[in-house]
Amino acid sequence: MPENHRFPMIKYELLPEQLLYEGTVTEDSFFHPDALTNEEITLTHSAKYIDKLDSLSLSRKEIRDIGFPVSKDLIVRGKHISKGTYLCANYAQEYGVAMNIAGGTHHAFKDRGEGFCVLNDFAIASNLLLARGEASKILFIDLDVHQGNGNAKIFEDEPRVFTFSMHGEKNYPLRKQKSNLDIGLPDKSDGGLFMKHLTDTLPRLIDEVEPDFIFYLAGVDILETDKLGRLSVSKADCLARDQYVLNTCKSNNIPVAVSMGGGYSEKIADIIDAHANTFRAAQEIFF
Repeated sequence: MPENHRFPMIKYELLPEQLLYEGTVTEDSFFHPDALTNEEITLTHSAKYIDKLDSLSLSRKEIRDIGFPVSKDLIVRGKHISKGTYLCANYAQEYGVAMNIAGGTHHAFKDRGEGFCVLNDFAIASNLLLARGEASKILFIDLDVHQGNGNAKIFEDEPRVFTFSMHGEKNYPLRKQKSNLDIGLPDKSDGGLFMKHLTDTLPRLIDEVEPDFIFYLAGVDILETDKLGRLSVSKADCLARDQYVLNTCKSNNIPVAVSMGGGYSEKIADIIDAHANTFRAAQEIFF
C-alpha cells in the first residue's frame, strides 16, 4: 500500500526538521537533487508511460490505480526524488551510506503506477548504476510492510539485480509478484519473529548474491502502531532492524543507499521518531 499516503506526506517536511533540531545531522548533510531527464527515466519506465505522465493523459483507471490525482507538480517531484536516490547511491559509494528522506516507491511498474507510487526510484537508480558501469550486482533489501511488487516485476529477467522483500503476507498488494526472494509474515508478527527471519536470511544472501551495492527500503509501517501494517513490531525492534541491516552492510564493505518507504501510525510523532531512528543508526554506525 501507499508509500505517499495523504496524512504522512507532512513527514517529509518534519523529518529533516527533527534531525536538525536534535543534532543528528547538519545543514551540510543535505543535498538537493535536480530532476531526472526523460532519457534517464526510460532506462526503467516505458516512453509511452512517461509521455502520459508529462502530458497528464493517464486514463481514469490508471489514475485510480495510482490512488491520487496526478499533477505536473507530482510528476516533477517524482523526478527529483528518483534523482535523489541515484545521487544517494553515488554518495554511498564514497561514504558507505547515504539516505533519501523520501523515496521507496516500490509499487511503480515499467508502464504504470500503483499504490501511490508513480516512478520507481530504486529501479531507476539501479538501471542508471548498471548502465554507467557504477555497479555490477545489486541487492534490494525491502523491509517495508508491503511487497515490492514493482521492483520484482521490473527486474524479473535482470540477473544483475536481486530483489528480496520481507512483508506482511496478507497485506497489500493482494496479487503479489515473484521477487527473487519473498518472505511473507503472518498478521501480528512481532519483532522477535521479524528479526529471526532477517538474521537467518541476510548473511546468506550477502554470501550467495555477492552484491557490490545495496538498496535498503526502511519502511516503518511494520510498527504495531501503524494503521495499515497489521504487524506487531515495536519501535525498539524497528531500530534494531535498521542497526542490523546497516551494520551488515558496513561489515561486508558494501555501500548502501536508503529510502524511507511507508509509515502510517496514528501519531505523526511515532512516524517521525521511527524514521529518525534510521538516520540515527546510520550516523552512529558509519560516522
